[in-house]
Amino acid sequence: MFPLCEYAVTVRFSDRIDEDVNDIVHQTAARLQAERKEGIEEIVPAFSSLTIYYDPLVIDYIGIGAWLRKNIRRSEQAVRRSARTVVIPVCYGGEFGPDLPDVARFHGMTEDEVIALHSAGRYRVYMIGFSPGFAYLGGLSPRLATPRRSVPRTKVPAGSVGIAGGQTGVYPLATPGGWQLIGRTPLKLFDPHREKPSLLAAGDIVAFQPIGADEFARWSEEHD
Repeated sequence: MFPLCEYAVTVRFSDRIDEDVNDIVHQTAARLQAERKEGIEEIVPAFSSLTIYYDPLVIDYIGIGAWLRKNIRRSEQAVRRSARTVVIPVCYGGEFGPDLPDVARFHGMTEDEVIALHSAGRYRVYMIGFSPGFAYLGGLSPRLATPRRSVPRTKVPAGSVGIAGGQTGVYPLATPGGWQLIGRTPLKLFDPHREKPSLLAAGDIVAFQPIGADEFARWSEEHD
């Protein structure tokens, strides 16, 4: 544990990123939420660390430390929870994935081979961040790791599925971005009007399911 600033502390569980470490991070975050003390303002889990923001006029650094040590010990003894699998339909290529030909060419594959390899993976949600509902996914095959675009787009459509380096992910909102776009989903990954605005949560497993353009259009019409 170390102070991030005068009103926040960070607990780093490991220097590596893997599922066991990430499980402990989120188990600890859940326990801290359940045992939340007065003065705790926000609990933010990441890949292998946890940051707690607090009101220093209500609780001090020593008090935060004692509270954290008690709950971290309990979380490290907890059993890993079963993961929820979320299937995300994706229309690959064409207008939905304009960079698919470039990704295939970069790896010496056909477009169908890229689609098959990408959709065969199972991707763990390590954390939500960057923008509302944006899931940081682990598990991309090294065979699909592709550099970002040299010139980012000024606007990437919501639902776009992309690759950047060794990561894959879905843009929940229309934003600028430099990821290589290989497809798009009709699902809304973030909707502020839902009870749970973010479709995905840390610890979920994501599976991408290829669909055709007709199915994409039909789904979009039915859920507009």
